[in-house]
Amino acid sequence: MDLLLHLLMLVSLLLSQTPLTTSSSSSSSPPYALKLGSSLFVDNKDDVLISPDNVFTAGFYSVGNNAFCFSIWFTKPLSTGSHTVVWMANRDAPVNGKRSTLSLTKTGNLVLQDADQDLPIWTTRTRDLTDSAELKLNNSGNLYLQSKDKHILWQSFGFPTDTLLPNQPLTKESMLVSSRSKTNHSSGFYRLFFDSDNVLRLVYSGPKVTGVYWPNPELRAWDAGRSTYGSERTAAIDTFGRFISSDGWFFNTSDDGIQIMRRVTIDIDGNLRVYSLNENRTFWKVTWQAMAQTCMIHGSCGENSTCSNEPTFGRKCTCLPYHKMVDPTDWSYGCEPEFEQSLCGNGEDSFLHLSHFDFYGYDLKYLPNVTLDVCKEECMNMCSCKGFQYKFDKKQGIFLCYPKFLLLNGFSSVSFNGSLYLRVPKVTLSSNTTKATRELGLNCSGHPMMVELERVYDKKNERGSIKFLLLFTYVFGALEVVCIIYFFYKTRKSVTKSQGYLQAASGFERFSYRDLRKASENFSMEIGRGGGAIVYKGVLSDNRVAAIKRLKEANSNQGEAEFLAEISTLGKLNHMNLIDIWGYCAEGKHRILVYEYMENGSLEENLHSKKLNWDKRFEVALGTAKGLAYLHEECLEWVLHCDVKPHNILLDQDYLPKVADFGLSKFFDRDGRGNSEFTKARGTRGYMAPEWFFVSLPITSKVDVYSYGVVMLEMITGRSPLGGDLSGGYERPMVKWVREKVADEYGGKSNWIEEIVDSTLKGEYDRIRMGNLIKVALQCAEEIKDARPTMSQVVDMLLRGEEL
Repeated sequence: MDLLLHLLMLVSLLLSQTPLTTSSSSSSSPPYALKLGSSLFVDNKDDVLISPDNVFTAGFYSVGNNAFCFSIWFTKPLSTGSHTVVWMANRDAPVNGKRSTLSLTKTGNLVLQDADQDLPIWTTRTRDLTDSAELKLNNSGNLYLQSKDKHILWQSFGFPTDTLLPNQPLTKESMLVSSRSKTNHSSGFYRLFFDSDNVLRLVYSGPKVTGVYWPNPELRAWDAGRSTYGSERTAAIDTFGRFISSDGWFFNTSDDGIQIMRRVTIDIDGNLRVYSLNENRTFWKVTWQAMAQTCMIHGSCGENSTCSNEPTFGRKCTCLPYHKMVDPTDWSYGCEPEFEQSLCGNGEDSFLHLSHFDFYGYDLKYLPNVTLDVCKEECMNMCSCKGFQYKFDKKQGIFLCYPKFLLLNGFSSVSFNGSLYLRVPKVTLSSNTTKATRELGLNCSGHPMMVELERVYDKKNERGSIKFLLLFTYVFGALEVVCIIYFFYKTRKSVTKSQGYLQAASGFERFSYRDLRKASENFSMEIGRGGGAIVYKGVLSDNRVAAIKRLKEANSNQGEAEFLAEISTLGKLNHMNLIDIWGYCAEGKHRILVYEYMENGSLEENLHSKKLNWDKRFEVALGTAKGLAYLHEECLEWVLHCDVKPHNILLDQDYLPKVADFGLSKFFDRDGRGNSEFTKARGTRGYMAPEWFFVSLPITSKVDVYSYGVVMLEMITGRSPLGGDLSGGYERPMVKWVREKVADEYGGKSNWIEEIVDSTLKGEYDRIRMGNLIKVALQCAEEIKDARPTMSQVVDMLLRGEEL
């Protein structure tokens, strides 16, 4: 019945809606303010706002054929005849070139309407209680909505696109996003924003992966001259060319001094640059840039390709040998193999040696001080290995091996002291022994592609009657639909639920209950169980071995929520240390998830196994940290796992970890301020952070950091987190017990590590690195959340192996 009432209310609103009839000033000179009840029309080229000094103009700017964005640009054109746009309201949704309007409603809301569409394309969502608001453009290029009492209701400076003007702040609430190309002003793949650690960063957020590339991700924040302890997040450039950021980053432009015509722009190639307008205002010149070598920008040339800097050509992209471009017009999609992938482990692969090639990130393993043959063997034994990086580290005096599961961020330079060994089928190498690296260029012939919006326009004298007939038809049809929906809602409730799940699970394979029952031999091969599900082993029709998770409470709210949470979360994730989901079943009361099968089960099953030696335990610690760091800091939508424990860390055939079970996970804001939407504590007793039990404390990614620390201590000690020691007649929690043992070090006790470490290791471990791992785990398990590191800092500390 509620659904019926909502739809009837919507119909009533449509009937009562009246269009704005007031237009902008009809005078020949453009207005300097837009008043309540007035509009700017896309059809009228004179409908613009101009700053008092005539430097900036705001209005409808053409971004393609019949495509316009409401924008701000420098009034005077450049020597090429083009204008420099500094802000756009609707960059990702251009409006029609006829009858589109920007209106300041009588309630004080600024609304961008596309032709005769009922819903607005863009709005400021403001309200003026003084009935006196005006929209103005000042000499700084700031478009602002101000009430009679001088209160700023909204301003473009608070919502930048790809450019900052002098004295325009970049805050924790905003970011710069590059354009897609020179002719496509929609949002691109590069962003400038303040990360959750208060550091200003450049990040590549491409079609498949994301990654920070400035400041150098190999450096810790303080090593890159940044501070993570800023009380606020803000950055700006002043009129003297001085850029100052709250994380301690600052610089002066090469032409520092009074110069109003400057702008900071994140360009389409991902580089952050400062431009100054020359004296005649005919062209922009670069006076500072973040990256001297543009090839070091992530995503420059896409997957399976390399970037090189040439003095005459500039940045140049090249496909790896035996690869071709995916899209000849766009390097961001990279290259794809021209050969068929061979079966894993059949001995039909070999390696092509490519000198002076570097690929950053996406390592399957980190193997220091190994021979080339060992590195080859490691890669050959991993099905997902596309090749490996092999280079000599001058500081350590050893060779380093990095097997890769993706070949991204490729860089080619004779100055790089290392090589890539590309995994290629032997038959391909033998038949193409003389084939050289293919150099491809973008297909830029002809005119640039423009955005074409197709619209059907009504004649003015027919407009009123046609709208009335259409509205009557819509209302009558809506009432019919309401009756049909209401009937099916009451009689087929379970069907609508399934449809909701199908929408949430789009992109995954849908299995029938019959197929999964057959694959699991009538759910007889149980391999694990938890509070809300039982997991079975199964063999799918295509011979893939799968883990089939059957929710036990499919009819309860808990079971429904867990199913939806896991589907919606895993659908947005892609990382080698996170479990892969293959599909689902939402049939009747059955709610089933299908995952890749992990040969060695969970970490909990292996904690007391002799198979987990020191090297494997360290790889579990490092891989788990990488997976959680990806969830917390690299996803487009950051994720809290909320239930990190040994049962949810699965191990593959090589004992490499994958974080699993996202039934309790939660998306949270990138601003890192915490989440107040949790209605109850989540997780498992013994692994839950203290803030879960205090209503006043915000829930942040640090709850997962705490759980990770407890899991690592459990793996190191082999003891339960709820009981670490029985000496003294009572049981002490493990974290407290370990902390007391570490304190013995400062009392002169030398064997404190041996007392902590699991006896099954029999002393076969690196004592320095073990001590470092213990201290990192203890820092993660601090009761005060601000004292815990982020997961990316944990990864850094583990890789560097430094003593705390």
